[in-house]
Amino acid sequence: MNISLKGEVILVTGASRGIGAEIARTLGLCGATVAGTATSDDGAAQITETFKSNNIVGQGYRLNVSEADECNETLANIEKTMGPITVLINNAGITRDNLLMRMKEDEWDDIMNVNLKSVYRLSKLVCRNMMKARSGKIINLTSVVGFLGNAGQSNYAAAKAGIVGFSKSLARELGGRNINVNCVAPGFIDTEMTQGLAEEQKKALINQVPLGRLGEVSDIANTVLFLSSDLSRYITGSTIHVNGGMLME
Repeated sequence: MNISLKGEVILVTGASRGIGAEIARTLGLCGATVAGTATSDDGAAQITETFKSNNIVGQGYRLNVSEADECNETLANIEKTMGPITVLINNAGITRDNLLMRMKEDEWDDIMNVNLKSVYRLSKLVCRNMMKARSGKIINLTSVVGFLGNAGQSNYAAAKAGIVGFSKSLARELGGRNINVNCVAPGFIDTEMTQGLAEEQKKALINQVPLGRLGEVSDIANTVLFLSSDLSRYITGSTIHVNGGMLME
């Protein structure tokens, strides 16, 4: 079955590399008009070039999701150029790992502002038009760490767990307007971050995965594609775990 997203205007934050880049590419190849964000002008230009080389309608935008004014201006620019956003993918995120006893307040605050508050901010900005249209989808990227925890990542785990609670509440608020709000929770995925680990560290990670391998970015992108399409129209307030069996619910 071919999934068509023709007519959809989709915003993907953190789309310059890794999971976000693959999500943006996959949705664009299915016919969506895609706006992808990066934190630098070079990153935004790279997104635009990737879209052009894949015959995807869309472009890259520079956006720091932790800055309210930038979010307001960028979304207004996207909607002026492409039309109202019909699907929002909150993917942008950072890490500031440290043991709690050594963690500085700015390491906590940076994670909350980028990984959690941006989800609130961008969801609020897009939901007004979605409510008017009585249609829309918001898909938030959380993490297996938000469910299992991880030493040295109390800030990251708290933010990712917060996204789940936020999404469930928003799903209840917007369900009556035919707007779906869901989460995707990746496990250990083969990205630049995991590629930089020592072989012993990689082996330790894989040993936690019943399927015996790291996931691929396409595994996450295909799940987001499903949630972006009409195939998932009766799913809301849910989290789809894509982790090779690390966490079974």
